[in-house]
Amino acid sequence: SCAKFLGETGDCELSARQALDDGDELALRVTLAGGRATLDFSGSAPSRPDNLNATEAIATSAACYCLRVLIGKDLPLNEGLLEPVDLVLPEGTLLNPAFPDDPAGCPGVAGGNVEISQRLVDLILSAFGRVACSQGTMNNLTFGNASFSHYETVGGGAGAALGQEGTSAVQVHMTNTAITDPEILESRFPVRLMGFCKRTGSGGKGSWDGGEGIERRYLFEEEVELSLLTQRRVSGPDGLAGGGAGLPGEQVLIRADGTEEVLGSTDSRTARAGDCLVLRTPGGGGAGDPRVLA
Repeated sequence: SCAKFLGETGDCELSARQALDDGDELALRVTLAGGRATLDFSGSAPSRPDNLNATEAIATSAACYCLRVLIGKDLPLNEGLLEPVDLVLPEGTLLNPAFPDDPAGCPGVAGGNVEISQRLVDLILSAFGRVACSQGTMNNLTFGNASFSHYETVGGGAGAALGQEGTSAVQVHMTNTAITDPEILESRFPVRLMGFCKRTGSGGKGSWDGGEGIERRYLFEEEVELSLLTQRRVSGPDGLAGGGAGLPGEQVLIRADGTEEVLGSTDSRTARAGDCLVLRTPGGGGAGDPRVLA
């Protein structure tokens, strides 16, 4: 049970911090005592004017998921799992923003659902010191025009653990979605998939290496509007116990004339016929000193 796991972990205090690409931080202090845990997110950044705000439900789901991972047993997924756990989510932070009666004044949470959820998982697992950080983003990509639209998330590298290397080119933690087959993508939309492979060398080095990210190349055959909602483009996913960080992700729009435009974490562009988007997703962090052979 969860209470048994918390009791066996022992009475202690743990902490971790994660920085978003623009510098805003997520903070966590875990207090374990008597088989109970308090997850205190005080010190996290205030609510944001964009859509990178989470909610109490998102934070609770991330905590539940992480505890199931840490316990490592096939436990029922229900509210009872969190009975010995208290969550402290100060109002006004990006994890618990205020929602006024006027919908026009409510914060956006689309990015909180897909991006902050990923960073919350890395934050909690990092505090317990069991798993290195994974790619920490869903690499959300949308493109389309008046005739069609397409949305997909792209996998990356999973973080290593002590005794286990990270998995490469996989959806991690909060994504759990399939990606469109190249044949379907090309037959239905004016785009050609010019490359879809592991991003060699992107996993963090360690006694156990982090998983590799993905490189995916899209060649557009007609004009489209494309948008990217990502994280981990400034610094790579952290390693564990001396392991190295994975490479941060990157995205480049290569125009038909060869001009390259480096895109930011959250960005949008008009891509014209002949332009190519190169999307490289982060690798996972490594675990253990890379100078020590596993």
